[in-house]
Amino acid sequence: MPSLAENLESVRENISAATRRAGREASSVQLIAVSKTYPAEVIREAVDAGQELFGENRVQEALIKVPALPGSLRWHLIGHLQSNKVRKALPLFELIHGVDTTDLAKDIDRIAAEEGMSPRILLEVNVSGEGSKHGFSPENLERELEGLLALPRVQVEGFMTMAPLAQDPESARPYFAALRELRDRMSQKSGIPLGTLSMGMSGDYQVAVEEGANLVRVGSAIFGSR
Repeated sequence: MPSLAENLESVRENISAATRRAGREASSVQLIAVSKTYPAEVIREAVDAGQELFGENRVQEALIKVPALPGSLRWHLIGHLQSNKVRKALPLFELIHGVDTTDLAKDIDRIAAEEGMSPRILLEVNVSGEGSKHGFSPENLERELEGLLALPRVQVEGFMTMAPLAQDPESARPYFAALRELRDRMSQKSGIPLGTLSMGMSGDYQVAVEEGANLVRVGSAIFGSR
């Protein structure tokens, strides 16, 4: 059974291969090791293997783990953020991926003003239209984006999505391509780069890289099945 370090190296090699196929530099993609549910001692194994960027789903879990690990590590919140957890989340995470409503973005903006912070966020887009997923519909995002970009404190850096779960990674490609194309349209319309695309997980991250992802969220392919 491969070690965590070997799993991590394999994922990095796969990302490099995907960037070559897409004609991109390997350095254009950041790997987020999704450490949700794993204790600090397991995360330290990944740190020892050179991983510095981690993703957590729950603010309460991160409040325990982040102080127990090296201060040099970087943390992203990749799960759904509840409004009542915003104040605790802002100091912990350098990027919040799952901002899925205008009301949540406004809450983040208001609390950031009170705390003297300028948080970086991604807007979650429900490209697939699945009822089980959070996120703006593409049509709603197009209507709301101007107001979201005008919020004085939050910095909208791009978009995030999740493709439907499937056995074949290729089935995710249309959803990743759709998010990239939406970003390109919105960037041209707004004049804002919106350069970050967070898409792709353990089962489909190579396809996501080929379609333009520059953040991939990989958990089980590194840490094993939960």
